Amino acid sequence: MPQIIPIRDLKNTSEVSALCHKALEPIFITKNGYGDMVIMSMETFERNMYMQDIHTKIAQAKEPIAQGKLTDAHSSVKKAREKYELAKGDL
Repeated sequence: MPQIIPIRDLKNTSEVSALCHKALEPIFITKNGYGDMVIMSMETFERNMYMQDIHTKIAQAKEPIAQGKLTDAHSSVKKAREKYELAKGDL
């Protein structure tokens, strides 16, 4: 469940820091009852950035599949044999 705290609680920096490290997720800060900011520990930030990088790389890897740019294994091996003049048992 997300942690939500009012902006006035930011005065207690040590408590907010402890909360960030304990929560292991972003903490939402409200101002006058509305969302204003998000804070998190460095560990949480780095984990989120790592996961975002993984999701980006997976999406990039799926692009050729969606565009139909696939080659089956037999065709790929055949092209490599022809390109490098290899016998059937070499590759």
